[in-house]
Amino acid sequence: MSAQIEFERVSKRFILHRERSDSVQERVSGLLRPRARADEFWALRDVSFSVARGESFGLVGHNGAGKSTALKLMTRILEPTSGRVRIHGRVAALLELGSGFHPELSGRDNVFLYGSLLGLSRRDMAARLEEIVAFAGMAEFLDMQVKYYSSGMYTRLAFAVATSVDPEILITDEVLAVGDEAFQRKCMDRIFAFRQMGKTIIFVSHALDTVRTLCDRAVWLDHGTVRATGVAGDVVDAYLADVNRREREELARQDELAAALADDPRRRFGSHDVEIIGVELVGVDGAARTVFRTGEQVRIRIRYRARQVVPRPVFGLAVHHEGGLLLAGPNTRFAGFDIPMVHGDGAVELLVTALPLLAGRYFLSVAVYDETMLHPFDHHDRLYRLTVQNEGGRERFGVMALDGAWSWHVSGQ
Repeated sequence: MSAQIEFERVSKRFILHRERSDSVQERVSGLLRPRARADEFWALRDVSFSVARGESFGLVGHNGAGKSTALKLMTRILEPTSGRVRIHGRVAALLELGSGFHPELSGRDNVFLYGSLLGLSRRDMAARLEEIVAFAGMAEFLDMQVKYYSSGMYTRLAFAVATSVDPEILITDEVLAVGDEAFQRKCMDRIFAFRQMGKTIIFVSHALDTVRTLCDRAVWLDHGTVRATGVAGDVVDAYLADVNRREREELARQDELAAALADDPRRRFGSHDVEIIGVELVGVDGAARTVFRTGEQVRIRIRYRARQVVPRPVFGLAVHHEGGLLLAGPNTRFAGFDIPMVHGDGAVELLVTALPLLAGRYFLSVAVYDETMLHPFDHHDRLYRLTVQNEGGRERFGVMALDGAWSWHVSGQ
């Protein structure tokens, strides 16, 4: 199968000018001193890969890895600093939101403008207009200037136009992250239809399940260099393994920070009649860890020490999303779980049989209060981290999994 896209030892360099003179005085004074040295930034270094005709090819990597730069080289928006990029066939690209649209023109005029950029006549685009408008659902906004469009409207029209011009190569860069879920499904249906028609698809997305499902092969870019190329599932697995490794390293650094914060009276306070001496998140295998998957069993163990007899303590915890939202705050009193008294060392556990949190980072607070819940013995405010992964999960949006059961009923049956 012949290659339709080829990158041969491609590098791309950008020059970053750090100093900026905004006022006339600053510009004049700048003439009297040496100019600041410009820094070089290499977005890609010695990158090589090829995409066969009719292949679906994914690009994965962290933000800033060089994926968007590679796409701009494919579309000739940029030229390589060194190396060679070969493209064979008509390209339709969805890169930055609304790229190729003129903000002062209406949606209708931009449809014809986009077609002309691809070498299509006005008659060709007029024949496609009705189908474009129907797909985008934009009939009532077609004659509005696109500068007044919302991000979702931009995306709907841009995708409809780009996929209507019968491209041989379709390039998408996270465009489906904008827009409602129904339109995203509609777009994915069209992309899969393109794949069945033998079109070449270049797909960039942080939705790794989609990359795994849609793409035949993939390349993993890391700080502008190729870390792996091959079967999409294998590349995604290698990338996720590296992400998890870095996550563990970051969690270790956060644990060190939490230990330092434990001495901050704003983050830990109380009389210490009962002291919390340890908090563990324990998996079904009995091992303590901080990374769990949605739906997995988690046992939250709070170890305490009471140097005297303390009657009827109340233990509790709180789960916060890293954005600050309080998601849950269970405690023993509200659960009707009575602890008559504590003395010496012991542990209180909350068993979560199926973790309902979706992918993200969360903070846990733990505390022990007197029976009135007014006097803190020991309160640890968001000192413990929990990372949740959900690759391949049944639910992907939001922060909580409802884990409901769908049913289908046909009227009259």
